[in-house]
Amino acid sequence: MAVVITQTMAAASTSVPLSLKASFKETPSLNNFDKLVQALKDALGPSSGLTSDDVDVEHLTRLMTEYQSDEVEWSRFAFGDTSRGYTRNLVDEGNGKSNLLVLVWSPGKGSPIHDHGNAHCLMKILQGNLTETRYAFPDSSTSSSSLEPKPMQVISEKVYRENQVAYMADELGVHRVWNQDPDNFAVSLHLYTPPNVAKGGCNIFNPETGKKSHVPKCGYYSAYGKRLNE
Repeated sequence: MAVVITQTMAAASTSVPLSLKASFKETPSLNNFDKLVQALKDALGPSSGLTSDDVDVEHLTRLMTEYQSDEVEWSRFAFGDTSRGYTRNLVDEGNGKSNLLVLVWSPGKGSPIHDHGNAHCLMKILQGNLTETRYAFPDSSTSSSSLEPKPMQVISEKVYRENQVAYMADELGVHRVWNQDPDNFAVSLHLYTPPNVAKGGCNIFNPETGKKSHVPKCGYYSAYGKRLNE
């Protein structure tokens, strides 16, 4: 699999140079992955007035489901780093209404339990398998006070395979995603709309106590096929 692997420990960037945005838009020919990117942008419409309630989840899910993964088409966005659980690689900012990312999951690693900042999240598997474990939101008093901590309640666990699509939102709970394969990277495409997490961060949760911690910035490892902060 043509994942670009780097070993650097540099922090992910939260800003994208305008020159990278311009070079991406000037790409002359569109493959099916590029067409999906454009279709998602068109579905979200112009750049003003979006709220979470405006999103047509079924339509966006259908667009992502119809795309059949082709490594040749998306590999230029797939930057992996075995020193991290996963990398966030920006593909498109969707007229300011979303973030479309390729996430590359290191072998045997994954994310902490996290929420989505009151946004919709669609995840399509491009390569490999990913396991999603969903949890009930911890009681707010337990997560923020000195009351006796309680382990978080697991709602479900499911393995998603290549070309399958999952939907997640805060109203459904919180989750963690991980790559169980000890030898190979997994790759997924994520649409977040509105792009609340990129702007305001998210909360992560301790599975043993339910206590939450706020992560103020969720930056990018690469943008438009170019490594950031090298």
